[in-house]
Amino acid sequence: MDQNLLDQIYASSFAPELWPGVMDQLSTLTEARGGVLFAANPTRLGWKSSECVAEHMDAYATQGWIERGHERRARQLALHHAGFVVESDIFTTEELEHDPTFSEFLRPRGLGWTVSTAMPLPTGDDLFICINRAFDRGPVERTFVERLDALRPHLARGAFMAARMQLERARVASETLALIGLPALVLGAGGKILAANNLIQSMTTHVRWRAHNRFSLRDETADRLLGDAIATLHDDRSAAPRSFPARDPEGEAPMIAHIIPIRGAARDIFIGCAGVLAMTPVGAPQAPSAELVQSLFDLTPAEARVARRLVVGKSIEDIATEGAVSRNTVRTHLRGVMEKTGCGRQAEVVALLGGLAPLGAASQEKFGTSSI
Repeated sequence: MDQNLLDQIYASSFAPELWPGVMDQLSTLTEARGGVLFAANPTRLGWKSSECVAEHMDAYATQGWIERGHERRARQLALHHAGFVVESDIFTTEELEHDPTFSEFLRPRGLGWTVSTAMPLPTGDDLFICINRAFDRGPVERTFVERLDALRPHLARGAFMAARMQLERARVASETLALIGLPALVLGAGGKILAANNLIQSMTTHVRWRAHNRFSLRDETADRLLGDAIATLHDDRSAAPRSFPARDPEGEAPMIAHIIPIRGAARDIFIGCAGVLAMTPVGAPQAPSAELVQSLFDLTPAEARVARRLVVGKSIEDIATEGAVSRNTVRTHLRGVMEKTGCGRQAEVVALLGGLAPLGAASQEKFGTSSI
């Protein structure tokens, strides 16, 4: 067994950028074109691949093949086989011809024959290592499968080590936010909790903790907004930071919930770190700057100006006169503010925005933290 390859497998646990080199060596070992390592769940796929198949893998990840290739992956997982398999282990000849991944994705790209292995990860994702051979070369022979099987325990240990390390990084991230007084948790795909600091775990008046590492907000309106935000976290193109009020069941002790997506390279291949939820308290009444209001709630500049003028006691007619616009225009901006902040009445907007406090002072006063 090649000691250099083993060393590179375990080094990849600490440096994910080394996985493409491992895939190259496995491809050479099996006379294949290139390899890919990917972690998948129903909504997301993270991957590293040999450079020569990176274009194909990018198409697989972005053109709907996560969903279309689900049956193929499900069949392989159902085998519960602690080793590598080829197409004939998963499909009959007739079934293979009707498999869309084979007939519509791999074959048109000059590929088609694979040797792969699958394993569940502690993050809830399923890990696949797939070596792709050119179609003209023919199916992968059993001799090559046996060579890969000898390496599989090392590949599995390397992947598990990397997944565990990333879970620890998620925990450290949440605890770092606690040091500056922020109740926060790190979210995975579909809203699964990967890590939560003590501050947010103590917020039982605002957060309902559920089984299987799930949670919800006790404020029904805020919980709906949370669900909408989580639904877009897996997509870098549509995910955007969102902020909205979250109250306790009595409508008191309001907080502001912030959902911050984790995008692009910040996501690790082995763990769906999709976003962070941070809660900031509402403090003493004050008129926040238009820039602060705009950034927190994704308001347009006009909406932010209207919101700020309401907080300082201006009426819709006053704001229209000052801005030389019609009252209908101001009402349109106000409706936008109410929709984005989750408020149902103008008075709620004033109460919410009037209570925005400086982050450090309010969070330390409420949660008893000290500056570092």
